[in-house]
Amino acid sequence: MPKILIADDEDSMRQLVARAIAMDGHETVTAQDGAEALEILTREDGAFDLLLTDIQMPVMDGIALALSAARDFPDLTILLMTGFADQRERASNLNALVHDVVTKPFSVADIRTAVADALAAKKR
Repeated sequence: MPKILIADDEDSMRQLVARAIAMDGHETVTAQDGAEALEILTREDGAFDLLLTDIQMPVMDGIALALSAARDFPDLTILLMTGFADQRERASNLNALVHDVVTKPFSVADIRTAVADALAAKKR
């Protein structure tokens, strides 16, 4: 069962994504910002199949989190989420580190598909 770390500062979005992903049998762990997510990754020694993070968050944003996670856990697949075009543009420089950027708002089916695609790419 894949283990997925979800980082988003919006409680309702974190819960929605966690429930949607759990529908496919994935184990989920949530964090309310990038700093908490990095703390969890470090404590768990990177034992996640996927990091799914919002880009715009307080304390540590998703791009800083992605850079740190990719440096410390190079086998970790990273998927970003954003509702802002300028944030999506910032993420375009991370193509070598990030599997994809999911645009908000998205449907439950959209996020489940994005996660399935990211996990399938990891297996290749």
